[in-house]
Formats: sequence, C-alpha cells, structure tokens
Amino acid sequence: MEAAVLDRTGKKTSTIKVPEVFNEAFRPDVIKRAVLAAQANRLQPYGPDRTAGTLTSAHSWGSGRGVAHVPRLNNSSRAARVVQARGGRSAHAPNPNKIFAEKINDKERLLAIRSAVAATMNKELVKARGYKYDGELPIVVSDEIESMSKTRDVVAFLNAIGLAADLERAKQKQVRGGKGKMRGRQYRKKVGVLIVVGEDKGIGLGARNIPGVDVATLDSVNAELLAPGTHPGRLTVWSESAFKMMEGGE
Repeated sequence: MEAAVLDRTGKKTSTIKVPEVFNEAFRPDVIKRAVLAAQANRLQPYGPDRTAGTLTSAHSWGSGRGVAHVPRLNNSSRAARVVQARGGRSAHAPNPNKIFAEKINDKERLLAIRSAVAATMNKELVKARGYKYDGELPIVVSDEIESMSKTRDVVAFLNAIGLAADLERAKQKQVRGGKGKMRGRQYRKKVGVLIVVGEDKGIGLGARNIPGVDVATLDSVNAELLAPGTHPGRLTVWSESAFKMMEGGE
C-alpha cells in the first residue's frame, strides 16, 4: 500500500510506501492502559503539612466543669486542635506520601504506540473523535514542513492539504463546568491536528500558537499524543522523513 506525498500547495508530488506498523491490530484496551499510566506518572503528590492544625498550646480543662473534654486555648474557652474546631487538623486529609505512579511493561507500552499509530489511518475512528477531514489517510507531506518557523506558513500549508475546516473547529472553546473555571482553567479546548516530523527544524516554533495543533518528533511520539483522553484516532500529519524512519518497524 502506498500513500501520496503532498507539497505546500496540496498537490501530489510522489508516493511513499506505508510502513508495516500501520497494519498493527487495534487494541483500545492496551492504548487506554498506556495513556492512563502516562497521566498517573505526571501527578504530583499533595497533602497538608504533618503538623498542620496541631501547633497550639490548647489543653483540656478536664472533668468538673460541665463541658466537653476538648482542648481549649489558654485564657479562652474556644476549642482547638481537634477536627471539629475551627483551624483544627483535617480529619481525613490527603496523604502526601501516596504513590500515584503506575507501572507498565515496555512491550505493552510499545504495543500501545504501534496500535495508536495504526488507528490514525482508520477513518471511522478519526471521524468519531469529531475531526472534519474528508481526504485520504494517512496524510503525508513533504519535508519542507519541518523547517516552517512562521505561523502563517504552517496555517497556509495545513489549509492547502484540506485541514481548514478542522482548524476552525479547534478554535472553538467552551466554558468549563464547576469550580475549575475559577482555578485557572476556565475554558475547555479542543484537540486538533498532530504533526509528526523526523526532525524539528522550526515547525515547533511555527505551530505552537495554532489552537489545538501539537508537534512531535517521531522519537518523542507516545500513546497519549496519538490517543488523547484514551480515545485513539487522532488526525495526524506525517512528514515524509518520519514515514521513512518508520519503515524499519520502529
């Protein structure tokens, strides 16, 4: 099987053999496990200080006063230190020593990447993710995209190969529900096109301000980039050199 190589005007210049990795079996279970492991390994432990809520001179009055035996501040009747007191310790606080990391076998992780790569050529999976593209998959472009350091050049290139509608889709954003909107993440943004290149010669700079678009070199591609949110089928643009590097089954 061969794929067409498109230039910056969207015209077919040549063909290239599709690597064998695109024939990998679809394994959504393995992909999900790899993505969740990657997300878990990024989590930062959190929790209160070991002495939080207990640094007080409060002590109990003892028996004989007709009041509860809770610690009370000196020269005051206000309770302190206990869970039910204002400023007291937390009852079931998060444990800062908890380990969030998840282990995954290297063979399983590599299988997830290969399966996610193959899923990028499945039109049904790509459309199920909401992408607006009616052309042929996979999308292979000439290596000139790797050296585009200007945003306008990258946008013009993507528009020329038929991704204009999807770029407009990725610009849309929604106000997040719940309290997250008050914590620095007011908007939910859409995931757009992934550009995979053999070598970043400026494309990372040129595409970083395009909403939804991500750039990755072939050696840095992982299951989470190819299947955001554990859902495989991300619309991916491959450079010709990246395709050639995959011919060895990498």
